[in-house]
Amino acid sequence: MEKTYHFIGIKGSGMSALALMLHQMGKNVQGSDSTDYFFTQRGLELAGIPLLPFDEKNIKPGDVLIVGNSFNDENNVEVAYADKNGFPYKRYHEFLGEFMEEFTSIGVAGAHGKTSTTGMLAHVMSSAVDTSYLIGDGTGRGNKDSKYFVFESDEYQRHFMPYHPEYTIMTNIDFDHPDFFHGIDDVTAAFQDYAKNIKKGIFAYGDDENLRKLVAPVPVYYYGFTPEDDYQALNLVRTTRGSSFDAYYKNELLGHFVVPTFGKHNVLNALAVVGVCHQLGLDMQDIADHMLTFRGVKRRFTEKKVNETVIIDDFAHHPTEIEATIDAARQKYPDREIVAVFQPHTFTRTIAFADDFARVLDHADTVYLAQIYGSAREVDHHQITAQDLADKVRKPARVISVDNVSPLLDHERAVYVFMGAGNIQQYEQAFEKLLSQLTENVQ
Repeated sequence: MEKTYHFIGIKGSGMSALALMLHQMGKNVQGSDSTDYFFTQRGLELAGIPLLPFDEKNIKPGDVLIVGNSFNDENNVEVAYADKNGFPYKRYHEFLGEFMEEFTSIGVAGAHGKTSTTGMLAHVMSSAVDTSYLIGDGTGRGNKDSKYFVFESDEYQRHFMPYHPEYTIMTNIDFDHPDFFHGIDDVTAAFQDYAKNIKKGIFAYGDDENLRKLVAPVPVYYYGFTPEDDYQALNLVRTTRGSSFDAYYKNELLGHFVVPTFGKHNVLNALAVVGVCHQLGLDMQDIADHMLTFRGVKRRFTEKKVNETVIIDDFAHHPTEIEATIDAARQKYPDREIVAVFQPHTFTRTIAFADDFARVLDHADTVYLAQIYGSAREVDHHQITAQDLADKVRKPARVISVDNVSPLLDHERAVYVFMGAGNIQQYEQAFEKLLSQLTENVQ
């Protein structure tokens, strides 16, 4: 009898992607989670994967148990039942580390830009050659006969250490996750340890001083905008329709590339993708053609319109990400007012980056702050509030509640950029509902 793969916490972005991929490979897949709606479950429902509420009765002898990293025997009845009865299970990253050995695998690591870069690499490679992939927006594609496997490689709690891919991209090193890492040196050490796992080559952003310090047993190809980089983007043109550039490898022209996404960071992501595909020997014109059809990933600069009101939804929750998202909005809508609606994610991160948050939010024209979204893994010691952060912002800034988003109506033809990793979408949905009461035209 074929085994069933049971996912505890299947709605997590990585877990749902892995579940979809195994399902497409013909495996029996099911999973459990809370009954709250999460954006990843749509793909699981369309695939017909059973979604169950947490219950110890879901655990059957012989099942392959894959457990989300947030769950343990103290906060989950299924994990507690498995531990009590001696049922073995693997964490997501442990399972993935073994699984990827069947393919030529390419990881995408970095404090910021992992999901967008993984999405772009997965899109162009799967369009050019049979490629399975896992993207951090909950998207997965699986074919057991694929030669290549593209996946997101997360540094949090050093989860990327079981991974030994042939290649990896490293978009940047930055101090995020202050609940785990002690500082930038600690983060850098984690990436250095991960670099030792790579079998054939590393593609690293050349302007990152910490990535420039990497010592690895394989070639490190730096990418960026300067002559010191192995892969260089020249003749960059940014318009309201996207960005274009010429890509060079050590002064050799590889081709002209157009990426229909916004912000300088997406040009760098595209250049890293070009580098990987070049080293894999894929046709550069083919890659350029497929890059033209990339439409982004979920919750990364996702747009919708209500009449003349533009609403952008983005996962940005670190100062570097917020700066990049506002830059992208400015590129696409240079003549519109940019209204930032930001929800700080975790108290530890808000305390650690309060001044940086204020600095980058000042790049918007007006700022609204949602209440801080606390993590289940921390306690609110009342050291900081959303109002404290609003007081640091120089531009007009105020705190709003999900029950009253009407202050957002005080702008005409504005671009509203909703940013956060918590429940910021509830604020966004409340605003859309308010707008829908004023108009019928939703696109």
